[in-house]
Amino acid sequence: MIRAIFVTKQGDIIEVPQKQVLDSYIADQKTLLWVDFYNEPQEAVESLMIDKFKFHPLSVDDAIQENHVPKLDDWFDYLYIVLHSLAKNENSDDIETSELDIFLGRDYLVTYHECTIEAVDKVFHQSKKDPRMLKRGPDFLLYNLIDQIVSDYMLVVEDMDEEIDEVEDKILESKNSKVVTDILSKKRSLLTLRRILSHQREVLNKLARDEYPVIDAKDRIYFRDIYDHLVRIYDITESMRDLIGGALDTYLSVVNNRMNDIMKTLTIIATIFMPISFVTGFFGMNFFQPVSSALGPWTGVLAFAFCLLIVIGTPTFMLWWIKGKGWL
Repeated sequence: MIRAIFVTKQGDIIEVPQKQVLDSYIADQKTLLWVDFYNEPQEAVESLMIDKFKFHPLSVDDAIQENHVPKLDDWFDYLYIVLHSLAKNENSDDIETSELDIFLGRDYLVTYHECTIEAVDKVFHQSKKDPRMLKRGPDFLLYNLIDQIVSDYMLVVEDMDEEIDEVEDKILESKNSKVVTDILSKKRSLLTLRRILSHQREVLNKLARDEYPVIDAKDRIYFRDIYDHLVRIYDITESMRDLIGGALDTYLSVVNNRMNDIMKTLTIIATIFMPISFVTGFFGMNFFQPVSSALGPWTGVLAFAFCLLIVIGTPTFMLWWIKGKGWL
């Protein structure tokens, strides 16, 4: 799908039909044009970008192939920018990333993405309702697009923060091993988030500090503002990583304490019944059979009473002794 917004010299905003997109752009290149390629066949996109917009084949190939980390390439007449949007998977706790490839020229903005990106849809519809967003130039339009992407980052971070709080509450209450699965899932999501933020932060730093012909000097302050937001989000993720690491250590400590309590209980039970096992084993042997006539009383009532005394008295004494030591 190809959708585009065209701004005339008179300042009128027109949503251009697909078949007229490039014709309108070529007719008057002094106006602003935003073309968004969404899930368009790669062959058609490559032909349009190279033949009509005159983008370098290497940058077009990077955009079509995707799977790139956030970066910024200066091709003199335009900037090629790779950004990633983030969203939480509704069926799991994983973070899904979508690559957004951007070509920024003096009078145009071209975006390409294979998946639906909510930030692009929001800015596209806002730009149709608010003429000021488009009339200030493609670099200001790029600022609004990146700002919306970063705002979505904050929503993801806030959701993860709430989920980490829930996991911390479950650690001391739940005895289910699913808790450690949740912790590891959050840790994996945080690693994905930090990896994206670290590269994206470098891209925004370049846009805010370096000079590019396609970006007005007075608009660099807006990119600096987004950069500050990204730094703050990155610092929050660092704190969250420490929290999830501490939660994992706490869970392992709780599990070890529970295991120690179980082993302590089993050891006490084994210690109490160890004398009984000894007596049972001793008198269960055929040791008295050859001399049964000489030891007749030991194999009769007296022997039974003696064994019964040992069976009852020994555990009682052991239990009293263990409590006295404070082990129970």
